[in-house]
Amino acid sequence: MANQTATIKGGEFLIKETSPQDVFTPAEFNEEQQMMAQTCRDFVRDEVYPLLDRLDAHEEGLMESLMKKAGELGLFAVSVPEQYGGLNMDFNTALLVTEAVGGGHSFPVAFAAHTGIGTLPILYFGTDEQKQKYVPKLVSGEWMSAYCLTEPGSGSDALAAKSKAVLNEAGTHYILNGQKMWITNAGFADVFVVFAQVDGDKFTGFIVEKDFPGLSLGNEEHKMGIKGSSTRQVFFEDCQVPVENVLGEIGKGHLIAFNILNIGRIKLAAATLGACKKVADLSVKYTNERQQFNLPISKFGAIRYKLAEQAIRIYAVESAMYRAGMDIYRMEQELMAQGKDENEALLGAAREFAVECAILKVEGSEVLDYVVDEGVQIYGGYGFSADYPMDRAYRDARINRIFEGTNEINRMLTVDMILKKAMKGELDLMGPAQSVQEELMAIPDFGAEEEGLFTAEYKAIRNLKKAILMVAGTAVQKYMNSLAKEQEILMNVADMAIKTYVAESTLLRVDKLVGQNGEEAVAKEIDIVRVVVNDAVDAAFKAGKEAIAAMTEGDEQRLLFMGLKRFTKKDLFNTKEARRRIASKLIEANGYVY
Repeated sequence: MANQTATIKGGEFLIKETSPQDVFTPAEFNEEQQMMAQTCRDFVRDEVYPLLDRLDAHEEGLMESLMKKAGELGLFAVSVPEQYGGLNMDFNTALLVTEAVGGGHSFPVAFAAHTGIGTLPILYFGTDEQKQKYVPKLVSGEWMSAYCLTEPGSGSDALAAKSKAVLNEAGTHYILNGQKMWITNAGFADVFVVFAQVDGDKFTGFIVEKDFPGLSLGNEEHKMGIKGSSTRQVFFEDCQVPVENVLGEIGKGHLIAFNILNIGRIKLAAATLGACKKVADLSVKYTNERQQFNLPISKFGAIRYKLAEQAIRIYAVESAMYRAGMDIYRMEQELMAQGKDENEALLGAAREFAVECAILKVEGSEVLDYVVDEGVQIYGGYGFSADYPMDRAYRDARINRIFEGTNEINRMLTVDMILKKAMKGELDLMGPAQSVQEELMAIPDFGAEEEGLFTAEYKAIRNLKKAILMVAGTAVQKYMNSLAKEQEILMNVADMAIKTYVAESTLLRVDKLVGQNGEEAVAKEIDIVRVVVNDAVDAAFKAGKEAIAAMTEGDEQRLLFMGLKRFTKKDLFNTKEARRRIASKLIEANGYVY
């Protein structure tokens, strides 16, 4: 994978333009990376799919045995340094592997919990002794891991945890008391990463082994979906944790929790992408098989719209995810060149692009919800039957808007993190925002525009960024320090930012492909990007209009609304025919091919 210098920082997509040559596209994965992904897909097809019903029934030891097989195949080793038994592959390869297992229903939940939030805290924050003791066994699959953060009274507000850890008189052990809930892999985990308050207010991480005295488990939870994953409460009653098992520094547990969540969010997008492609593939095949009125239902426009829209949204989130993955990789390389060690560099890079990780978590989970919902609709009555695949896909998808921070939290974080970067001087929003204000007061420029394949689309993206700066700038001026209380407006701004980032990413990807392969070879992808940009403009207009109406009135409101209309003005585009052309490629190939 190309190692280019990072030219953009997290959140800077709002104020800087990116060259198509600077984004990574999935077409650039090399043979080794593709083989790794195919190994994962084969494993899911051959080992996981035949067992789905038994997994959902919680057959004793079944998920654990699958996980151990995955470990033996090296599927847990992708992101881990060679010294701990890993393959030391780059960040986008880790995303590709997560995507490749993503269609496996409950299995990727167990997989991601183990390889991500269960293993990475020890790898990134552990002492040398802790890493040597635990990481090789977690990489090989000999041991399994779980992550204990959520409590009955603290979900989104993780730092409000009530679990307590007190140092014993001998100074040899912390005595841990508390309760954790919704803990994935709890039923078979050997190692738990646990967070508790030391001395009542020092949020701290610990590595707790299942055999430590005082640790016990609740019963398996009865869940709406992802039934095959183990989800239990974990209880600590005078649990004795050796002092050498403190993870990181006392009182610095939030650094572990929040940094790991950044990586977890973009990896969740990867898992949802894999699930999306599986459902879309099933949807296309079904429409070619199902006959109504003596025709396969793939002949009907209403069905073609659904197939095309599934593909459009999948392609768009894929474009954004691998763009962000490459940005994280480049920043990681840059930090390593500055003297940071590998783990510190990756954490720093993920922290730098925390805005993009939050965006992708939201977009990935909501695209999957759309795709499975339309999958049910395409199957019709059979979609509502538990004997057909959409039933499980529909139920399993829903948790992703709650995992890794709810989508509401991630929307508000998106705006909050951008504003904080601006206040710290890490992101120059003031200059561009001032330019937008000046443009609002000026006479519009109706001069001749340059010609090019995507001239209109690039102009639309530039204008969307201006609309975001205009709306967000007004919100900051209006509410100042109380902006956090205006959650509806924050979510409006976040929606504008999410749609803009995803649309720009799709445009950059397709523009790069046109440069490499020519217009004719990627004609359907050109249709995709034009629909994506068209719909992003409409979505941004709606969100911006709601925000302006909520926070202004009179002349100010009229001026801002006029500006919003200027920045979201676009020519009419025949999306119906574009979607029909997009769907035709799927139907002819009898599966998802984008």
